[in-house]
Amino acid sequence: VQLQASGGGLVQAGGSLRLSCAASGRTFSIYGMGWFRQAPGKEREFVASIRWSGGSTYYADSVKGRFTISKDNAKNTVYLQMNSLKPEDTAVYYCAIRTVPGKEYNVWGQGTQVTVSS
Repeated sequence: VQLQASGGGLVQAGGSLRLSCAASGRTFSIYGMGWFRQAPGKEREFVASIRWSGGSTYYADSVKGRFTISKDNAKNTVYLQMNSLKPEDTAVYYCAIRTVPGKEYNVWGQGTQVTVSS
């Protein structure tokens, strides 16, 4: 499976962005897809995830109520709608998939930069 992330950019605090992550290849092997982010000087952190079948979603506390993860199975694409953005949301955002429940994410896309100005 290959992942292609897009949608990052520069936005003012309080604004919105939508990230997309398109999967190609052996997409039937996807169990779940997640978004992670890494800010300068910080470790990568979990943002949100969604199960490919059923659509259960999970969020980091820091983004609950502001971010929404969704998917379009027909397009093999997962979205991350980010509203009420804050400067602390500035980071490189990565999408990733895992093919086995409970295991680590094993395929990663390239990052997309999100910058929120105050």
